[in-house]
Amino acid sequence: MIRQYELIDKIQGYNPKADVALINRAYVYSMKAHGNQRRASGQPYLIHPLEVADILADLHMDDATIAAGLLHDTLEDTLSTAEEIRKLFGDDVAELTEGVTKLSKVTFGDKSVEQAENFRKLLLAMSQDIRVLMIKLADRVHNMRTIEHKKAESQRRTAKETLDIFAPLADRIGLHVVKAELEDRAFKVLQPDDYAMVEERMQEWRAQDSLVDKVVALLKDELKQAKIDGEVSGREKAIYSIYRKMVRKSLAFDQLTDIIAYRVVVAGKRECYEVLGMLHDRFKAIPGRFKDYISAPKPNGYQSLHTAVVGPFGNRMEVQIRTREMHDIAENGVAAHWLYKPDPGIDSKKEEKKDPSLNPYRWLKGLVEQLQGVDDPTEFYENAKLELFNDNVFAFTPKGDLIQLPRGATPLDFAYAVHSNVGHKTVSAKVNGSVVPLRRVLNNGDMVEIITANNQQPNPGWRDMVVSSRARGAINRFLRQQEEVEQRRMGRDILEKAARRDGWGWSEKDIQKVLAAFPASQEIRDVDTVFLALGQGRLFPRQVHEALYPGEALQPAKEKKDKPAKGKKDAATPQDGDKTAGNMGLDGMVAGMAVHFAKCCSPLPQEDIVGIISTGRGVSVHMRTCRNLEQFADQPDRWLPVAWNAAALAGEMKIYECRIRVHARNVDGAISSITTAVAADEANILDIATEHRTSDSLTLRLEMQVRTKEHLNRLIQHLSANKHVLSVEKIYGWT
Repeated sequence: MIRQYELIDKIQGYNPKADVALINRAYVYSMKAHGNQRRASGQPYLIHPLEVADILADLHMDDATIAAGLLHDTLEDTLSTAEEIRKLFGDDVAELTEGVTKLSKVTFGDKSVEQAENFRKLLLAMSQDIRVLMIKLADRVHNMRTIEHKKAESQRRTAKETLDIFAPLADRIGLHVVKAELEDRAFKVLQPDDYAMVEERMQEWRAQDSLVDKVVALLKDELKQAKIDGEVSGREKAIYSIYRKMVRKSLAFDQLTDIIAYRVVVAGKRECYEVLGMLHDRFKAIPGRFKDYISAPKPNGYQSLHTAVVGPFGNRMEVQIRTREMHDIAENGVAAHWLYKPDPGIDSKKEEKKDPSLNPYRWLKGLVEQLQGVDDPTEFYENAKLELFNDNVFAFTPKGDLIQLPRGATPLDFAYAVHSNVGHKTVSAKVNGSVVPLRRVLNNGDMVEIITANNQQPNPGWRDMVVSSRARGAINRFLRQQEEVEQRRMGRDILEKAARRDGWGWSEKDIQKVLAAFPASQEIRDVDTVFLALGQGRLFPRQVHEALYPGEALQPAKEKKDKPAKGKKDAATPQDGDKTAGNMGLDGMVAGMAVHFAKCCSPLPQEDIVGIISTGRGVSVHMRTCRNLEQFADQPDRWLPVAWNAAALAGEMKIYECRIRVHARNVDGAISSITTAVAADEANILDIATEHRTSDSLTLRLEMQVRTKEHLNRLIQHLSANKHVLSVEKIYGWT
């Protein structure tokens, strides 16, 4: 355990002008406030805030942050008040302490909506002051260091939250040391056997291999001969990082060639490129492994040259080349940024207002502003994860402007990054002068030209062609607006037909007068939302009649037999194999009701659906975009609002049938590779048939069971990447 005077010595070591009195007051206040409280380990509670402050001091944080670290649990766990903290320690410390207290109440459980909403709160707190997250991360590091004192289930829950949320956030703001420790400690809890295996192999490797010292000595000699002043070191990769690479690339430990990352730290940028040239001249460069993060820094401010070469002993070497300042930022991320460095001669916040580019973490506020229009917490969470936890690629406009995109981005992502209107009107794209499909993945350095047309507009398929939150959000907003326009039109038609059928009248003015009569749960605000609710199946014409003519019984026209329109099969007629709603993953129906999924559209979890009632024969579930629903437009009382339940949306069931058509090359092993790919994606093939075959190609029809729409899309994507496959499509209208 660190002692108070040791903490002060450490802080003064990097900040001789530190406000020691402030930190001492915070220590004494925390000691008195926590009193005789003890942690689960039985140790005095004061040890925890002291260790958090020590971690923050290791990151060279400012006085206010360290003081807030000492106080971070006082508002939640003691009788202290925010007013008292503000009076004794000032606004800066008080705001940081309150921010961390609010984050302490944020948990990330298994409930997706609640987790997403908490993630939104976390990002908002971060965007106000990144130091709040720094204290929270230091708090999490110490909690993970002492996690063995928790119950087993609590350990696993905390470790999973650490691996899923806090380690990636630490990485995203450049705290790579913190990220590595959090990952390793969480990995040890979640997969103790795998952790022990990698750790044991690392110990054996350290005992046997003297290669690192040899390489470091040789690189130092090369720098000396080139008259370049620099430091050379070799650092082991973290245990979790090694394990993840073994799994991702299906490698045994002995097959790994980059357990060590070599680092060269020099005086300036010019020397960085000189060292790079020296390495490539002296050793054989490995193609495709060079990255220049100096000319194109990462969003968190990280700068370095990365290269890989075949070393002097036949070993593959990963080498990172950077300046001392770049090294500080690479190690400590936001903690190394001048914005939070104590400098009485500079008002950093005023400087940032004059020139926002001085703060490399402005991306965070931009991200939050960009996501403010997303009402659905789950969509916010998914979009934010795309931006926070993905690597980046950098592409150029024809004029040379740099566009930063998430890894895996396509020309369509690029178009939306330029402007939403450009994205909406995109018809094709050129990459490096050649026309390419809009789903083509971009590489670093690509020059992208977007071709637009005024009559173009997004379609639902575009959502599967983009990875950036900006593009996905813009497409979703456009499609929702278009869908709501169509739903309002459909709702008006349904009401008009029902009124004509049953002999009653209405006007928009009449409906306006009785809005309050509709159920509050329907979110009825005006006449348009009445039509929208009717079109979405949340409201029925009889409810409108009851609101307009209270107490007056509806006199329906003479009942018609449930016959389909001439020449059409009633898509609502259940087929063989009907099941009940309870085991089909649906909410919104009476228990035990017979249900089947219409084969005209093969709805899957994550797609919008509606149920059509067939009297005495159960319910047929359709996609809301299914054309066969037109035949029921004048029978609104047969429409039943249904929804996928949590188990279906989570992909826990595997009973939803669909068909796909695969066009492939007619070569040996083609069919085998296709069925193997389907099995690898955990889809169950029910039937397979050859629709067409020539000497060059063949067309297969696969009937299968999948879990969700996302599952099917992923399967189609993987099949499309198969070297034997020409194209893949979902089949609609099968019987």
